[in-house]
Amino acid sequence: MIVTNHISGPGGASTPGDAYEALSARLRDLALVELDALCAGAADAGAATQIVAAYADDAADALREARARIAELRGQITGPDPLNVLETTSRQRASDAGHAGAARVRERLLAQAEAGRALARLADLAAALVPKLFEAERRR
Repeated sequence: MIVTNHISGPGGASTPGDAYEALSARLRDLALVELDALCAGAADAGAATQIVAAYADDAADALREARARIAELRGQITGPDPLNVLETTSRQRASDAGHAGAARVRERLLAQAEAGRALARLADLAAALVPKLFEAERRR
């Protein structure tokens, strides 16, 4: 049996950062599993097959969760170009409203960068798990 723990914030509510960390840890842990070692203590071939099937189901579920999170992160990256302020005139950028706009552009660019890093990390972790899932499916 493969057990995963979900991290919760105060009051039992998960924060997005906690959920991301839990998913990252789950993907990393599942990718570290060696199927031969996992099945080493199995009483017979039927028990080993059940263990591999449970692992494959857990890996597929984790990858589905990663897929959904990656799609969400892609949505955060896309959207209007924050650097479209370059299309405005120098006078508009120099105004007081331009100063407030600079802060918004900076925040949007930082948010896109953070989402991009998170997406890259999840994609990297998922890439390490996919071959393990395929191997487990072959052994079912």
